[in-house]
Amino acid sequence: MPTTLPHCLREPASPIGANAAAGRFASRVRADAANCDIARIGLSDDEGVRLNGGRPGAADGPRAFRAALAQYGAAEPASFAWPNLFDAGDVQPGDSIEQTHGRVTEAVAAALDLGMVPIGIGGGHDLTFPFVRAVAAAAWPLAGVYLDAHLDVREETGSGMPFRRLVEGGFVRGLAVHGLDRFATRADHLAWFESHGGVVAGSDTPAWPSGPCFLSIDLDVLDQSVAPGVSAMNPAGWSAGHACAWARSAGRNPDVRCIDIMELCPRHDEAGKTARVAARLCLEFLAGFAERGSADGA
Repeated sequence: MPTTLPHCLREPASPIGANAAAGRFASRVRADAANCDIARIGLSDDEGVRLNGGRPGAADGPRAFRAALAQYGAAEPASFAWPNLFDAGDVQPGDSIEQTHGRVTEAVAAALDLGMVPIGIGGGHDLTFPFVRAVAAAAWPLAGVYLDAHLDVREETGSGMPFRRLVEGGFVRGLAVHGLDRFATRADHLAWFESHGGVVAGSDTPAWPSGPCFLSIDLDVLDQSVAPGVSAMNPAGWSAGHACAWARSAGRNPDVRCIDIMELCPRHDEAGKTARVAARLCLEFLAGFAERGSADGA
C-alpha cells in the first residue's frame, strides 16, 4: 500500500490549514494523509469547458474553494466531531485532456489505496469521468447520481461528455440526473441517455440506488442568484439548501464512495458567493460522513 500520493498531485500554494485561525474548521485540515478519512483533490483544469464553448475560469476553482473553506466552519461544532480531512493538493494538468484525465485517475486511485474517500473540487465537469473511473475500478458495480442542469452526454470531447464516457466505458451500471433544465437539453441527448438506462429523476428528496454509488454536483444546478460563478449560469435553478440536503445525505450513506463539486468559476463569482456555497456543500458532506454507522446515519 502506498504511503504517499503520486507526483501528478502538486502541493497547494496555500494549504487549507495554513495560517488558519484556531477556531476555524480549516485549522483541522491536514497536510499529511496519515489517519485521514477523506482526501480533498483539486481538479484544476478547464480545457473541457473551453472545448465546449463555456466560460473559462474553472481551472481556478480549487484555489477559490480552498480560500472559501479557510473562512467558513467551526473547528469544534456543537453536536458532532469532524472526520479527518487531508488536503491532497491539485492534479497538475497534462499536455492534453487525455493526459490530464489519466493523472486524475492515478491520483484518485492512490487516495483509495490509502483507504480514503475522495472529494474532487473542479474544474471542468469532464474531470468527473476520470475521477469516477478510478472509483469504479475499486467498487464495481457502481451507480451514479448527479445534480446538474445538463445531461453531459455529448459525443464530442469536452466538459459535456463525462457521463457518456462512463456509460460507454462500462464504468457505471446506471445513472440518475436530478435538477435537469429541460430548456437546456437536446432531444437527441435525452434519447441517448434514456436508451442507455439513464433516469431523469425527481429532486424533492435525496434518493440513492442500492449498492456502491457516487454523487457528482455541477454547481450550475444552483440558481444564478446563489451561484453566479459557474461555467454556465442557471436562471431557474435550485436553492443552496436543496443541494446541501443532498450533500449531507451522501455523507451519511456508506454506499456513496466519492463525491465531486464541479464547475466553480471564480472569474465570474460575484463576492465569492459560489465558492462559499461549494465550501458549505463540502462541510455538509463531512458532517453527514461523521454520522456514518450511527443509528440515524444511513
